[in-house]
Order: sequence, then structure tokens, then C-alpha cells
Amino acid sequence: MNTHTAPTISIITVCYNAAKSIERTLRSVAQQNYPAIEYIVVDGASTDSTLELVHTYMPTAHIYSAPDKGIYDAMNKGIKYATGDYVWFLNAGDALPHNKVVELLVAEACGEYHTWPDVIYGDTWLIDAEDRIIGPRRLRPPKELNWRSFRRGMLVCHQSFIAKRELAPSYDLRYRFSADVDWCIRLMKKAKLYKRIDSPLSLYLNEGTTTANHRASLLERFDVMRRHYGLLPTLLRHIGFVLRALRD
Repeated sequence: MNTHTAPTISIITVCYNAAKSIERTLRSVAQQNYPAIEYIVVDGASTDSTLELVHTYMPTAHIYSAPDKGIYDAMNKGIKYATGDYVWFLNAGDALPHNKVVELLVAEACGEYHTWPDVIYGDTWLIDAEDRIIGPRRLRPPKELNWRSFRRGMLVCHQSFIAKRELAPSYDLRYRFSADVDWCIRLMKKAKLYKRIDSPLSLYLNEGTTTANHRASLLERFDVMRRHYGLLPTLLRHIGFVLRALRD
């Protein structure tokens, strides 16, 4: 990797029939003033106007449209197609907070090191369907991050977790809801240098999840953490997670 030039950031959006939500995502990427962005859209063969919107807002986007086996299968395709120095997943409906956010993270994270960081991370703000800011995500990014940090939950939202492409593993398709947690932990086990950006890196569309999916997600997350952190520590942690989920 040539650290004497600015890195290329591969921003990847996976979507399916997302015409009602993807416009804010496309608009936020199109408005970035950083030149070295590779924008990739992995579409699950949408039948609505999703791809028309992509062509309108991001005519330079690399579009791959075909049926897939779910969101994490599509993300695996995104990693395969990406050629940038970093990969950054931004889901349909989510957005970058302002037009200089990519420039900011590159300047702060990659401009001060002889070697670019393996992981760049920051905060996430929640937004509603009307683009109104709800507030910061409940779990906040720590000042110091490593693979053990996620024992306390996914402290960094996936949309604010930017990683060197060369370190990015494939998502484990056994997980339908929590493969992103497992992916981040496995990647961080290989990472050595981290950089925290002290400002929001993404706006996350707060649509909520069904009770059934939330329970399934908790079960999957338990299995992910058991494999990475051991059974007893995970069991004790999840007692707290379950109590909090029941309260919420």
C-alpha cells in the first residue's frame, strides 16, 4: 500500500427494492468533495426504481445487480468487487453526515501516520425517516478500540467502521442478523493500528426491528461472543443484554 498518496475509499451500499430510502444515501455520497471514492452498489435484482436512482445520483457508481442469499452475501460480493484501500459499508437509508466527512477521516486518520491505520472508526447519529436527528447511538465508540472491546456490545456501528480492504474477511453466512459483529471482531483480531475520529461518521436510519428478529439477533450474538470470548464471560454479559432488551 502506497502511503505517500491519498487512499481510495470503497463505499459499498447493498440494497434491494430500496427506492423509498436509498435517495438520501446516494445524495450524501454524491456530495462528497473527496476525489478518490469508489462507490459500489450491490443490488439484489430490484424490481422498483432503485437502480434508476443510482444512475441519476451516482452515474459513476459500479453497479452489480443479481439475486443474492441475503444482506451478508451481498456484502461479501461488495468486498470482492472493491479495489480501494479501505472498505466502508453504508446501507440504503443511511447517510454520510456532511460533504467533507470522507475528506475529514482521510486527513485525520491517514495524514499523520507513516503507515495508514488498519481501522478507522467514529460515532453514529440516529435519524428518522424525515432526516431529523434523533441523537447519538446508545453504544458509543471507546477512545481505545481492540477486538476485546465488543465484549460490552457492538460499541462501533458497522456504518462507522472503516477497514483496510486487505484485512477484510468474508462475512459468515451462518448468521442472518449478527454476521457484522463477528466480521468486525475477526477483522480487529488482525488489526494493529486504530484511529478514532472525534465526530460522527454516519447517520443511521432508525427503523427499529421486530421482536422476533431482535430475539434471533440476541441468540446469534450470544453464539458469536461465545466463540470469541468464551462461554462463561459471554453468559454473564448476556444476562445484562437480555434484561436491557426486555426493559426497552
